[in-house]
Amino acid sequence: MSDIVIKSENLGKKYLIGHQAETARYVTLRDMMMRNARALWNKTKNLAKGKPIINGDTLEEVWALKDVSFEIKRGEAVGIIGRNGAGKSTLLKILSRITEPSIGRVSVSGRIASLLEVGTGFHPELTGRENIYLNGAILGMTRAEIKQRFDEIVSFAEVEKFLDTPVKRYSSGMYVRLAFAVAAHLEPEILVVDEVLAVGDAEFQKKCLGKMEGVTQQGRTILFVSHNMSAITRLCTQSIWLEGGEIKEILPSGKAVAAYLESNAQKQSEIVLTEDKNKDAQYLAIRILNSRMIPSTKISCEESFSIQLTYIIRKKDSGIYFAFYLQNAEGLKIIFSDSRDDSSFISFTPGMYQSSIEIPSRLLAPGQYFVTAGIATMNGSTMLDHRPQVCSFSLYEPTSLRGDNRPGLLGFMFKWDTHEYSLLSTNGGSTSHV
Repeated sequence: MSDIVIKSENLGKKYLIGHQAETARYVTLRDMMMRNARALWNKTKNLAKGKPIINGDTLEEVWALKDVSFEIKRGEAVGIIGRNGAGKSTLLKILSRITEPSIGRVSVSGRIASLLEVGTGFHPELTGRENIYLNGAILGMTRAEIKQRFDEIVSFAEVEKFLDTPVKRYSSGMYVRLAFAVAAHLEPEILVVDEVLAVGDAEFQKKCLGKMEGVTQQGRTILFVSHNMSAITRLCTQSIWLEGGEIKEILPSGKAVAAYLESNAQKQSEIVLTEDKNKDAQYLAIRILNSRMIPSTKISCEESFSIQLTYIIRKKDSGIYFAFYLQNAEGLKIIFSDSRDDSSFISFTPGMYQSSIEIPSRLLAPGQYFVTAGIATMNGSTMLDHRPQVCSFSLYEPTSLRGDNRPGLLGFMFKWDTHEYSLLSTNGGSTSHV
């Protein structure tokens, strides 16, 4: 039991949501007065009973978490995966003692440093320097202990020039860099990190993952929520898969990610999408085509295949690009390409277009693959259309004696130039053949 630092038993969190009743087309003054009087009376009753005040004529119970039980040992890195609204952030808030559970209990042994959203734990009016000392004090550290790690925190966050600037003037990237640096370097026993790292650039994310790997090697515990499945498999040994507020599976991360991606992916080689005329640009269809240009969910490694994107542009092109990537069953991005790769790519006028990108044979190893497609502005700041894991397909090995158990990410078959090798040496006038 001494190795268990987090234990959740039948944990549940319930929220009450208010709904306004539909009103008739014409409402009299008397009806409005009666309705407002009932609302005031209900609020007064709830206030007197210590209940939360919820606006609305009717109330609905929503369980963000229900019957969640698990144990996490000291030194483990545990991923929490699931779709938006699955209860991941609610669980972290309960573990971080920000939110109280409605039922059940959770036991935590050790100091927790949480990085749940941009700005968590920082006072906007204080400078970066002052917030470092404030967060250290909250974690129970002495000023001398904080000062010992101060230079390392500032160097990691790369905010030396703005150290004495109030953090309310920081960009979201600077905020996250400093917040993560403080949380990771002040040596909490448990580090809780939500998807907030997605705000940082690729180089900073890489640096954060390296730091978190170092944290686990020091025997400290990490809870990590992310939609980046390759980061989950790299960092976490186990993963908790949440679905609809309940635990779907607790598995080794590789198996959990594979099962999660498989369950969420559209198990089809083509999808026709509903048109939304409010979008400046959108996909109308996405297809996986075999070498005969026929939609297929099962393709031989011996043949090429294509990703076909059909899309519509409703406004004159002011700088947008189209992109897709392939993920394998572990969530690793194997191929990424966007329209900027091709210098001959046309500049758009409003209309409907279709692009096909051919993937050569023997490029990828056998396995399951998932296609994600997106449309973004040229600087990447605005996503106009995003279709995660919209199609899936599998590559199979038709000829190899090893079947589909070919290791590695790539499927190239190389030519082996083989011949008999002789070593000729002279020893006392005779020739030896080895």
